Amino acid sequence: MGSAAAYHLAKRGASVVALEQHAPGHDLGSSHGLTRIIRLAYFEHPSYVPLLRRAFALWRELEEESGERLLHVTGAIDAGTPGSRVLEGSLESCRVHGLRHEVLEAVEVNERFPGFNLPVGFRAVFQPDGGFLEPEKCIRAHASLARKLGAEMRTGAHARGWTRDTNGVVVQLEDGVIRARQLVMCAGAWTSKLLPSLAPLLRPERQVVGWFGIEDRNAFVHGRFPVFVMTTPEGHFYGFPEFDVPGFKIGKYHHRSELVDPDQVRRAVDATDEAVLRSCVGSYFRGANGPMVRSSTCLFTNTPDEHFIIDRLPDAPEVLVISACSGHGFKFCSVIGEVVADLTQEGSTKHDLGLFRLGRFSYPRP
Repeated sequence: MGSAAAYHLAKRGASVVALEQHAPGHDLGSSHGLTRIIRLAYFEHPSYVPLLRRAFALWRELEEESGERLLHVTGAIDAGTPGSRVLEGSLESCRVHGLRHEVLEAVEVNERFPGFNLPVGFRAVFQPDGGFLEPEKCIRAHASLARKLGAEMRTGAHARGWTRDTNGVVVQLEDGVIRARQLVMCAGAWTSKLLPSLAPLLRPERQVVGWFGIEDRNAFVHGRFPVFVMTTPEGHFYGFPEFDVPGFKIGKYHHRSELVDPDQVRRAVDATDEAVLRSCVGSYFRGANGPMVRSSTCLFTNTPDEHFIIDRLPDAPEVLVISACSGHGFKFCSVIGEVVADLTQEGSTKHDLGLFRLGRFSYPRP
């Protein structure tokens, strides 16, 4: 979100200083892992769909400006039994917004996409516009273009805190301060350390994805295997075709429900982590239950209702909070960057942010 915000602000001629405690595209936060799903049929809530339409357009614009291929369309499967949130929520978004889609029985999914092995009783919504983004490349593209447009991009810059003054905000760094008219907080899992008043709403969680060896690579290749989100008795899973590195990539939402300090995350992946993922791989996919050939640990930062927070602090309106995306935010970065530019430069945006306001929560304030 931060690199996208810096890019859109710089594109409008704003004076921008962007602070990153590591380096663009690092693997210690919430925005890495080679591939991230982008879906248009959004089971979480139909209100996301207009934002997604704009996000798709802006990702394509970023591709043109950067000369990089960033978005890959594979089609998207949302699967589960009738009545499940993923299936019914996806259908609702398709109906509300008139999205192209098909409803498939399990046997139809298995025949069309041979990597799947869905049991009788499952159904799926297939939406042809879904696919995946390459997150590290997306971040570097936003950051590089922001720099070319005049933004000052500081890496290895650890913000220790911030205060208000008569002119705006003062951000304390280890080696000095930065004074600014407005502060955009895109700190992900570190948000509660910089905004303690929001700590009751933000729950950083350890998340693991794994890549499993496959017997028939043609069944899982880009073009024959769509991205998917699926609810099973074992939990709520998501996955990708084989891309860039060997293996079928899969993750489980709220992997082991481990709440963590983002500075003290257990990065090593153990046998229990593998077993969580294999419980789905072995049951619902054909020929993908080989050795786990690669793994990655990242962070979710969950709000109580798992919707985003995009709002100004009630007690510090100079601070715009863009965070707590509950594990499903990366696909929106391109449009959220535009939203940030709207709100900081114009004071309003055409995008509907009603779902993301802080006012929906009751929480302690200083």
